[in-house]
Amino acid sequence: MKFVKKYHFNQKKKDASTPIRMRIILGIILVLFSMLIIQLAYLQLGYGSRFEAEVQKTDENIVSTNVPRGVMYDSRGRVLVGNQAKNAITYTKDTSVTSQKTYTISNRLSQYISLDNEKPTSRQLYDYYLANPKNLQKETDRLTHRQRYDKSGDALPTATIYQNLLKQVSREKKHFTQREKTAALIYNKISGAYTLSTIYIKNEDLTDKEIAVVGEHLAELPGVGIGTDWTRDYPNGKSIQSIIGSVSTEKAGLPDDNLQYYLTQGYSRNDRVGTSYLEQEYESILKGSKAKSQVSVKNDNVEQTKTIYPGKTGASLILTLDAKYQQEVEAALKKVYAQAEADGAATYSSGAYAVAMNPNTGAVLAISGINHDPKTNQNTDDALGVINRSFVMGSAVKGATVAGGLMSGAITPSDSTLPDTPIYLPSTPVKKSVYPIGTFSALDAQTALEVSSNIYMMHLAMRWVKASYVPHKYISMPDDSFDILRRNFSMFGLGQKTGVDLPGESSGIKGRSFNDQHQILSGSLLDLAYGNYDAYTPIQMVQYISTIANGGYRMRPYLVKSIGETSKSGKRVSIYYNTPSDVQLSIPWTNAQLAVIKEGMYRVVHGTNAWGTAHALKDVKPSISGKTGTAETFYYDPDHPGNKNAPELINSTFVGFSPSDNPKIAVAIIFPGLDPEKEGHYALDVAKAMFTDYFNLNK
Repeated sequence: MKFVKKYHFNQKKKDASTPIRMRIILGIILVLFSMLIIQLAYLQLGYGSRFEAEVQKTDENIVSTNVPRGVMYDSRGRVLVGNQAKNAITYTKDTSVTSQKTYTISNRLSQYISLDNEKPTSRQLYDYYLANPKNLQKETDRLTHRQRYDKSGDALPTATIYQNLLKQVSREKKHFTQREKTAALIYNKISGAYTLSTIYIKNEDLTDKEIAVVGEHLAELPGVGIGTDWTRDYPNGKSIQSIIGSVSTEKAGLPDDNLQYYLTQGYSRNDRVGTSYLEQEYESILKGSKAKSQVSVKNDNVEQTKTIYPGKTGASLILTLDAKYQQEVEAALKKVYAQAEADGAATYSSGAYAVAMNPNTGAVLAISGINHDPKTNQNTDDALGVINRSFVMGSAVKGATVAGGLMSGAITPSDSTLPDTPIYLPSTPVKKSVYPIGTFSALDAQTALEVSSNIYMMHLAMRWVKASYVPHKYISMPDDSFDILRRNFSMFGLGQKTGVDLPGESSGIKGRSFNDQHQILSGSLLDLAYGNYDAYTPIQMVQYISTIANGGYRMRPYLVKSIGETSKSGKRVSIYYNTPSDVQLSIPWTNAQLAVIKEGMYRVVHGTNAWGTAHALKDVKPSISGKTGTAETFYYDPDHPGNKNAPELINSTFVGFSPSDNPKIAVAIIFPGLDPEKEGHYALDVAKAMFTDYFNLNK
């Protein structure tokens, strides 16, 4: 009974306290609502106009647009590479575009243009298909539970689900019409565009009808426009492109290996840049200054575009090359090389190279090359091989050897006679000249150059480095003997980069100086003395012969003569920079010493000795001085590098200048890897054409 009374008492107490708690809670709620209303009123009255202005605010962004690249001219003002303007369908992506809007624009635009030269990938087709909201929902509903949720029942990441959708669609092998394929390509291009950037939807083979139809429907194609694009044009032929280089496409954009560099220089990822040779070397000059427009964006829509800087076309380059002479040198090299192939002399040859230079300035007058693949028997243009391929040049370098001997005091202009007896080293085949042993008992320097005596150069080198030599028994040389000869060769540019204004120049190849026991390779040093050891590039050879031709000044070769600005009419170039002649080194010889070398090189062509090597050029006018060369080599098969049965071959070379008494042009020609049984006189044939054509064009 007491328990029942107690229960009723407690129940009454609880019932009495309930309204009190409710009133407290309701009071708190009323206070919070009051505070909220007061805050809203404060914001509306105090900051309403500011928020309204923020909503209506127009953002202003600066957008850059590419300009045409600079033009390249030859030395006589002919256009070597220019820009061909062409119409284009463009698209500028605004800030509010969605995949559904992109899908709609792509479908509409695909009704008016075709992209027959492009084929969409499977991924591009599937992305386009899933951009349709109905298709996306249908395919999503067909996914299994495992394809949408993980083991815990949580939804998989959106990217994972999308990949599952792509796999599912790919298994369905859907068919797409040609118009849908075009729409897929357009969708892919628009989707990949950066916000407020302008891209080209179609800039190749755009017809007048397509331009007209798109123009009529621009109102229903937000962001789409009709603009102008440009492409590189080669009115004097594309063979020179191997020197001029290439420009990347908008699709390729910036090269991956230099991506960060270009981005720090203000480039966009889809900008076109020079990717090789002159286009790359002079990129900063050729690219010009981008046009800048101020784009006003309001409520995520482009309201207005205003040009604030029209941009500036890239600077023009005037090259040292003469387009007509360049074409004639290329034609001569190809004609003679074709003859060598027909004669069976070039079966294992790696090609042929020729370069001409003004010896007094360093201006490159023509540069040409052929790369031959013995496996496929295919020839390709390879003018850049002149600066980046190295060959053992043979006797053509003997002018530098004689110069070193004279300047070292080993011989003098009045006393340069040395015995012409072969060199007999222990356990080594006899080292001699091409002509029979005993043909000459002794030679002076001029005659040694004329008949191309290897023996003379070896005796000169031994006297020069102060070697000890007993035939058949003994030879000893100082450890710095290679350094002595190579320092001399380097004065003429042999064995080091010339500094020509093209990327990728090689410095040549140096052979070993010591064996594994650190013993000097005496026989190899003797080979070096007559040009049968180290390898040099053709551009080094023309720099070397130019140094002799001009009296001792090593000139830096260059291809860009001037930089200027082309007028809007395209008919005039205002020059604001001329490349100065750059003397890299002055050879410290006397006039008498130089006269010995020049007389010897004159006699190579005009001498009367039966063993003279370039008499075929004797009748060419103006007169030619020069030096031939032959070096032993072998065919290297990259698939069988250790092949001991590789055929022995020769490199045939010629360097020379003309006129002999007042040189205007110097040349270097190399035919590497010829059959020694069918050597012929191919290098001399090319030299004859190069000299004759030059003076015919420069009377």
